[in-house]
Amino acid sequence: MSDDLLGRHDVLLADLDGTLYRGADAVPGAVSAVLGAGERGVPTVYVTNNASRSPGDVAGHLAELGFPARTVDVRTSSQAGAAMLAEQLPAGAAVLVVGTEALADEVRAVGLSVVDSADGAVAVVQGHSPDTGWRRLAEATAAVRAGALWVATNIDPTLPTERGPMPGNGSMVGVVRIATGAEPQVAGKPAARLLQEARDTASSTRPLVIGDRLDTDIEGGNAIGAATLFVLTGVSTARDLLAAPRNQRPTYIGADLAALVQPADDLVPGRGEGWHVERDGDTVVLSGTGAGPEPELGALRVLCPAVWDHADPEGAPVTVRGDGDPAGSALRALGLL
Repeated sequence: MSDDLLGRHDVLLADLDGTLYRGADAVPGAVSAVLGAGERGVPTVYVTNNASRSPGDVAGHLAELGFPARTVDVRTSSQAGAAMLAEQLPAGAAVLVVGTEALADEVRAVGLSVVDSADGAVAVVQGHSPDTGWRRLAEATAAVRAGALWVATNIDPTLPTERGPMPGNGSMVGVVRIATGAEPQVAGKPAARLLQEARDTASSTRPLVIGDRLDTDIEGGNAIGAATLFVLTGVSTARDLLAAPRNQRPTYIGADLAALVQPADDLVPGRGEGWHVERDGDTVVLSGTGAGPEPELGALRVLCPAVWDHADPEGAPVTVRGDGDPAGSALRALGLL
């Protein structure tokens, strides 16, 4: 088995937005990393919480960017949500769909019928659509209050856009939650269902879950007992990582997908050549000069267990400071000062 990270795994379960691409553009180096993994016999399954597009449309977008993606390589939360409904409902049961036509198509594909009002609906499935308005949310509320099974494709509070974070499906789910007092079953990350389906699609025994969000990708990977790689190309930041609760802490930390061909042991929290950390009261102090091609990432890795081990159980942040110019520069580059 190779000493690099890729050599330890038999499939990549990769998040999309913020990990492989940002909007219309691929993350630098992501295409070559995925292609290189494939050449070494490690395929990629593309796993997205976004239920607004069909797997075919997602695969088409990925292929346009240069990724080796086919429709069968894509797993969406709409597929997982529809499967959850099919397991609990009789064939032909009426489902109120709050979302796009792509979500409705997945519901029909598992033998259920789609309705647009609460009347007769025995279930509600809710996924992101930029066109969801009050009337459809009101129908969902009426159905859930009447006892309908409620499945949310994901509960991400925001989704990334060119104008910054905007309300995601979780925000719209919150409307129905507040109005009904009910809680939905969840198909997408961080719930286990979607990543389990992606892993099983590849018949994998050594998956690596890759993502930019600690509260979905990394928590979801931990939920299925998989190794996780957190990359700093999207939503979650170095500051978020230091504040992460136990269930959101990654196995490996990388700047981007170039980490796949780096020595795996160098990527684990606690490893940071040339750096030293110590405790000074309520402050964690970083010192040293750093070494290697990514000294700032080394500083972040060595800081993680030091901060995590001393985290306040009430959630109060741990202060971090640098001792010396190299340490101060590394913390500044990481956005920690």
